[in-house]
Amino acid sequence: MRTREIKPLKYRDSNRPHLKFVVNYREAGERKRKFFETKNEADTFAQNRNIELENKGREGAEFPSWLRVMAQKAVEKLKPFKGATIETAVDHYVAYLEASAKSCTAAALVEQVIAKKKADGKSKRYVQDLRSRLPRFAQAFDGQMVATITTTQIDDWLRALPVGPTTRNNFRRTFVMMFAYALKHGYTTSNPAAKTEKATEKDSPPGILTVQQTARLLEAASPELLPYIAIGAFAGLRRAELERSDWSDIDFDDNLIEVTAQKSKTARRRFVKIQPNLREWLLPLRKHKGSVTPDNFPKQLDATREAAGIDDWPDNGLRHSFASYHLAHFKDAAALALEMGHSNSGMIFNHYRQLVRPKDAERYWNIRPTTSEKVVQLVASA
Repeated sequence: MRTREIKPLKYRDSNRPHLKFVVNYREAGERKRKFFETKNEADTFAQNRNIELENKGREGAEFPSWLRVMAQKAVEKLKPFKGATIETAVDHYVAYLEASAKSCTAAALVEQVIAKKKADGKSKRYVQDLRSRLPRFAQAFDGQMVATITTTQIDDWLRALPVGPTTRNNFRRTFVMMFAYALKHGYTTSNPAAKTEKATEKDSPPGILTVQQTARLLEAASPELLPYIAIGAFAGLRRAELERSDWSDIDFDDNLIEVTAQKSKTARRRFVKIQPNLREWLLPLRKHKGSVTPDNFPKQLDATREAAGIDDWPDNGLRHSFASYHLAHFKDAAALALEMGHSNSGMIFNHYRQLVRPKDAERYWNIRPTTSEKVVQLVASA
């Protein structure tokens, strides 16, 4: 295809009488005009443009050299990435710039997420868990925009936490949720937390108290703390559920403890059967209403554990003990799952099966007070 030759034209402008000639041409797809005082200057410029058009073609001449070199370098850098083009790279970067402009700080994101979860009706315990985890993240990334936080940064921070693998993974799961919220609201272009490494959790059985440790713990407990320990050991309520429990939730007529939806971790109402030995522990201390847990509960529990000679306190020890001895003694995983608030018995079998011997389980469910002085009696040990 023959290209149109560029020629200088005469030019008249009363405001610029010294300019006599003009050359019209295109560069980078745009129309350009250049003015000259003499015909010789205009002819020289037009001739150079025509030579460039002949050597490179009109498209090449109109595409400036600096832009062409930049494009070539960009293409080379994108070669290792299959399907990547200059256009997709620019789209990605523009999205990043837009997200950065719209983004917020880590601290602001934490506040939004907590407020949203609270407004969505999430349980008090869940919101409290967010309040304990997320501010630590906000402090670590203080002032940094969410769009600029990388997977490597989050990975390094998680690995530096002085916690075990399970707790680390719990932090990670919370951050994945938080960045999913940020992505949905345009504060970032990706979820960097979702790409972080999970810590390897060792498959170890849950820690439980021995029959003797449980008996010593009950014997050492004060009347204020005793209901908490007895319900934890013989009804298996979660710690948070225990701390929310009230004496009005305990029905001695029907031998049931109600865990309301508002107090349950799963936000589902359930009933737990009061076993005969638990009833004996609770009846002398019975109240019509009031919290089951004393105000200075942590301090009292630490002192009671020390008095009972229990140095190594297993995580969720009371609840895990209840489940292990219950399954070994009553041999009903489905009923146990309902009382513990699980949706099925699979977890019960996986975690608590064959942790204790049946004869120890029988002794456990016969831990009961024998006098008003709260002397603990056990079935004869094997």
